Amino acid sequence: MNNRMTVHRDGKAIYDIVMEGSYDRLGREVAALSVENRKLCIVSDSHVAPLYGEEVMAQLKPVCSHVDLFVFPAGEEHKNLDTVRQLYEFLIQNHYDRGDMLVALGGGVVGDLCGFTAATYLRGIRFIQIPTTLLSQVDSSIGGKTGVDFDAYKNMVGAFHMPSLVYISVSSLLTLSDEQFACGMGEIIKHGLIKDAGYYQWLLEHADAIRKRNLTVCAEMIQVSNRIKRNVVEADPTEQGERALLNFGHTLGHAIEKLMDFQLLHGQCVALGCAAAAYLSAMRGFIPMEEAERIKEAFGAFKLPVSIKGMNLSIPEILAATKSDKKMDSGVIKFILLRTVGEAYIDRTVTEQEMTESLAWLLGGQDGQ
Repeated sequence: MNNRMTVHRDGKAIYDIVMEGSYDRLGREVAALSVENRKLCIVSDSHVAPLYGEEVMAQLKPVCSHVDLFVFPAGEEHKNLDTVRQLYEFLIQNHYDRGDMLVALGGGVVGDLCGFTAATYLRGIRFIQIPTTLLSQVDSSIGGKTGVDFDAYKNMVGAFHMPSLVYISVSSLLTLSDEQFACGMGEIIKHGLIKDAGYYQWLLEHADAIRKRNLTVCAEMIQVSNRIKRNVVEADPTEQGERALLNFGHTLGHAIEKLMDFQLLHGQCVALGCAAAAYLSAMRGFIPMEEAERIKEAFGAFKLPVSIKGMNLSIPEILAATKSDKKMDSGVIKFILLRTVGEAYIDRTVTEQEMTESLAWLLGGQDGQ
């Protein structure tokens, strides 16, 4: 397996997304970035480092002057400025300079935090993404959005900073919990809904093989999702327009995520938000209500929640939480809706009443079985 695609900006190639079946080619890919006289700091968390830390270090040691491993406690609650401060201190004490490089080994929390540190340490140093979760492989590792949470406000502090390489080992999917794997499917289904109706249908047709983690099928799925995200990012690298379409499901999803104090995972909250946005799209007359029901069932088929029943959340507090979302534009929420399956658009006219109705619909749904 050797799938490679290049991400461009202003017509210039800026980094490759490389997908392999293992980490066996990581060393040669990193060596191509001219690091032979440089220090590399692997940034990982307490879940991932024991699984892949030694293997990745063994790949990197022969191609650079020195490798360090910085490990912080796993969990969204540690994606904050306190952890960034500890990483800054580690880099300073170990004399990392502008020519050295960070390596994000882990899921979205690790990638976002490591990328933000790389963007701000010495006004910016290079970094590599080695995403180990399905969610990070198809979403957060691609496109250069980095950030940390500030108190309960998700990704409120961040920067755009492109990686120098994204290296995906598909075999890492086999070590994920069912819950973590399902979370990646939340973003993947979203990709089909906003950009590719054929891909969305393909996902439904291959649901059994995907759930069984057939690596050949999963590799094809990741490649298509990467291509969709790559194309959107190339067209709008700093989210001035079309890239906002990737926020389908995120307005209400982030609000639920915040109110649940991150007890629900990001992909689970995105699934809930996408279902609500599909219902809103049906309310507007763009898609049939039966299609909104099928979309909700599609998320449920991949073990994702499609109901907020029993979560002890009130609709008014969810609406209030949307007001602190970073996607606000001059006090107006930029909501992403579907004109049809495979075609999304930005809407600035969604009312609180419409959001209330969509959330009431989620209260009546059933959890994914």
